[in-house]
Amino acid sequence: MTTTIRPVRHRTLGDQTWQDQAVCTPSEYNPVDPEVFFPGPEDTAAITTAKALCAQCPVARACLDAALETGDSHGIRGGLTEEEREPLHTRLSERLDYSRVNAVLAGRDIHITRAERRAVVLAGYRQAVSVERLAWLLKISPEHALKLYRETRRAIRHRQIAEQATRTAAEQGGTDQLHRDDFGTAA
Repeated sequence: MTTTIRPVRHRTLGDQTWQDQAVCTPSEYNPVDPEVFFPGPEDTAAITTAKALCAQCPVARACLDAALETGDSHGIRGGLTEEEREPLHTRLSERLDYSRVNAVLAGRDIHITRAERRAVVLAGYRQAVSVERLAWLLKISPEHALKLYRETRRAIRHRQIAEQATRTAAEQGGTDQLHRDDFGTAA
């Protein structure tokens, strides 16, 4: 038995073409009622039906991303109810999806979060992506890209210094560290 994993198709900026492939889009050959995806909160049968349709959808991921990125909080989107998407809405800026980072580094024009943006800068720095290319990828000025690379270089250097200090202290047996027993007992 072989399993094929389809590559993730991230929605590009302004792209709505994914909707043509959605299971929820009614057509002559797919007479689905769009109202199925807007059930009442207590209508478990309708919720189950909508989620079953979403499970078959080839663009469920793009649908969920679009709902999160636009703040859409109505109906079943990407296989999740409004209540299930709520925590994702609040933590969206913290999302770090490396497939999205790699897509940006490959030149795809997709929505990314702040955390993903920082990861693009770090990966670009480590891969020696030029300042001009980073500026183009992130749609910022070359001066801003250079500033981001400088901040990244400084952060890496500080982390290396801190790690070296920790290793040195561990090798010395931590003789300079105070322990609870070093303070004695209260009289």
